[in-house]
Amino acid sequence: MTHDDTTPRAVVPANVNEADRIAFGLTFRQLGIIGGAGLGGFGLHQTFGHLLPPVVWIVAGFIVFSTAIVVALGRRDGLPLDVWLRHGFALSRSPRQLTPGTARATPVATVAGRPSVPAPLRSPVTSVSPTGVFTSEGSNKVLIACGTTNIHLRTGGEQSALLDGFGRFLNSLTGPAQIVVAPRRHDLTAHAQAIADHAPRLPHPALQAAADDYAEFLLDLDTQRDPLRRQVLAVITGEHSADTAVRALSGLGVEAAALDGPAVTAALASAVDPFSPPVPGPRAVPGAPITLRSA
Repeated sequence: MTHDDTTPRAVVPANVNEADRIAFGLTFRQLGIIGGAGLGGFGLHQTFGHLLPPVVWIVAGFIVFSTAIVVALGRRDGLPLDVWLRHGFALSRSPRQLTPGTARATPVATVAGRPSVPAPLRSPVTSVSPTGVFTSEGSNKVLIACGTTNIHLRTGGEQSALLDGFGRFLNSLTGPAQIVVAPRRHDLTAHAQAIADHAPRLPHPALQAAADDYAEFLLDLDTQRDPLRRQVLAVITGEHSADTAVRALSGLGVEAAALDGPAVTAALASAVDPFSPPVPGPRAVPGAPITLRSA
């Protein structure tokens, strides 16, 4: 009896949102640009063709048609060229503000020619509940902190089962979802302090000295280097989908837990300012009163 343990292959397109090809390997947008330029040029020639020699119309048509092809097929900074040009035109006509927001009705900047004060940054998240459900763009969402798993260390059958399980997780989603993988600054001082506190309880002086050296090594590493950790967050639409998503991810061998309100607030604050060290302790959700009891 032979056992086929070949490594499975899962083909994932580079851009899952890529537009459908309508004809000649072109999308509807590309056909619209090229066809619109061709029809516009043909209409002009039919109307004003008698005003210019045929050679002029041929040269002008070649230039216009070539420009339309470049705009339709070209790309710049990961965007189609027509979208890139539209964004550039919108940026050139937009007011110069340092941060997005609503400008003041009568800014002080109009007096004495001083630059206008930028408006405050408005987050798309409008509310965060104590249970971790936050509202963004008119829908409720939950944030799930996920771990990682190494699929390359599994056998072929195990890899196939993991891919099938992940496919079932994606198919079970009832709304838009997003998986964010981002590096974050990792503070090693807490680990070093925990090792230093536990060192005196070790049974042998050599172990205690080794623990102290390791704690100093972690402190030096945190001071001299910039240690990073990989943070994986899954944004799931629907407040009742958190338990289902956590169970599906846990079935893949991935540690997953839905974040509560303070953890969601801390994650959003870290996303806005990823280079600052994390603030110790939980963060209060928006609208929650903060009280302090003195000892």
